[in-house]
Amino acid sequence: MAQQAYLPVLRGVRSIRQFRESMRGPVSLVPTMGLLHEGHLSLVRLAAENTQSIIVSIYANPSQLTSPGEHQSYPSTLESDVKQLIGLNEELRQRRGGIIVAVFAPTDDEMYPGSPPDGIPRGVGTFVNILPMTILLEGEGRPSHFVGVATVCLKLFNAVQPNKVYFGEKDFQQTIVVKRLVQDFLLDIEVVVGETVREDDGLALSSRNVFLGARRRAVATVLVRALHAARDAYEAGEGERDELVAVCKQVVEEEQVKQGRLLEAQRVNIEIVYFNLADKESMTPIRTVEPERGAVICGAIHLLPLEGLAHGEDGGRLDGNDTVRLIDSIVLKPRDISHSV
Repeated sequence: MAQQAYLPVLRGVRSIRQFRESMRGPVSLVPTMGLLHEGHLSLVRLAAENTQSIIVSIYANPSQLTSPGEHQSYPSTLESDVKQLIGLNEELRQRRGGIIVAVFAPTDDEMYPGSPPDGIPRGVGTFVNILPMTILLEGEGRPSHFVGVATVCLKLFNAVQPNKVYFGEKDFQQTIVVKRLVQDFLLDIEVVVGETVREDDGLALSSRNVFLGARRRAVATVLVRALHAARDAYEAGEGERDELVAVCKQVVEEEQVKQGRLLEAQRVNIEIVYFNLADKESMTPIRTVEPERGAVICGAIHLLPLEGLAHGEDGGRLDGNDTVRLIDSIVLKPRDISHSV
């Protein structure tokens, strides 16, 4: 049992390449930024159904975070993350499927040996930009984000040489960026997308949820409620972007009014970043859903720093002094139009 309760943690590109060369058979990679939660673990379980050997990468990539301050405040949870993965491996062994064989947790110097990781805004360094996908929707307000995502994914794929890679559907635009990266760079890799894992009240699991604290956590479901309202409208026959976006905004605006009536020490200030309707393959905003194709409706909100934080109140990992960005998406499935004449 003592031998089972161990996972090699490889910190360098050379070490992961040597490890990979010693392996036989297909290998799956589950890339993460740490702060592991059940959503990440569900991707590992999915990978275990398809391959015998799984590598989990843990790397808080600075080039996809929006500012140096965000990178510095992003918690390092490598030790607890590895413990979670060791525990998951015990479960996977009992299922007699694939198991995690290693954790790849590289340093910044290993991942960015020549280019500074903060060089994207300054136009310095070697990065991957997939236009226009990286500047749409989530990328419009965070123009460096998906450039950093595409760049680090290409680096991870080159280092690990996986046969399959696993990403969660919650970050829908990210999955499309990665698929295009694999296609355009002729990578012999299959991109597998796992379903979004949610709390009982619908909130999508995210590493950022640890920053919420109790007060903002109670309000955070407004985003998924807004998207569900749009989905319900679509299923009732609505297909116009302006109408579906208006449905989303109405849900959030009603919550803003409700919060505005509360005392400072009780309320949560919410800011709508965007809601939009997009093509499921290109993430290009569309005006109308083609019923036979469906679409994806995406949204992002900011939960602003807390006011009137009481002594002892759970304000989240940064004590409520931060703005928490939440993103989510709902796929609008193709409608059967055969009987709608």
